[in-house]
Amino acid sequence: MLEFFFAQYNGYETYDIVLEIIAVILGIASVWYAKKDDILVFPTGIISTLIYVYLLWKWTLWGDMMINGYYFIMSIYGWYHWTRKKGDTIEFPISVISINEKRISLFIFIFTVAFVVAVYHYFNKFNTWYAYIDTFVTGIFFIGMWLMAKRKIENWVFWIIGDVISIPLYFAKGLTFTSFQYVVFTIVAVYGYLEWKKTLNSSQQALEK
Repeated sequence: MLEFFFAQYNGYETYDIVLEIIAVILGIASVWYAKKDDILVFPTGIISTLIYVYLLWKWTLWGDMMINGYYFIMSIYGWYHWTRKKGDTIEFPISVISINEKRISLFIFIFTVAFVVAVYHYFNKFNTWYAYIDTFVTGIFFIGMWLMAKRKIENWVFWIIGDVISIPLYFAKGLTFTSFQYVVFTIVAVYGYLEWKKTLNSSQQALEK
């Protein structure tokens, strides 16, 4: 059983395996903090994504590397966005997506998929079955991260979809620990949506009084 799950690590450097485990732990912590609507989602996520950018660059998984590079940038933006206040009131609390933000999300998806396809063609990376799935998942995750930075509850829907697809995807790529991470991500994302929904409903009821 262990051989089945971890045989692919035989050719990896020990420090790369350790780095992946650290990135996984911080990634899970980041999603947990996101579930709790806690600002610590961003510093933990930033460190995790930086580690993954290095590892994925080293392993020439360009689509995944771009996802994590984008996460890093959006984490900085989200950190700023979440901390903005008007007096003692949070300026951008949890909310639902607007019509305009739906249009922007569609644009992000189309642009991201087109960009990843172009990069994969340039580097001749369409040589595995999961390379094609990468293009779709990258678009899904780009929307999810943007909506999380904007504190939109719908971000969880995109995370759940992308996480479920990523479980077998990362295992096929030889990143077993990361595959396990996405199992945890999926579970936490479901609870995150429910918790944010509860908070949003409470806020709406308070406004109606």
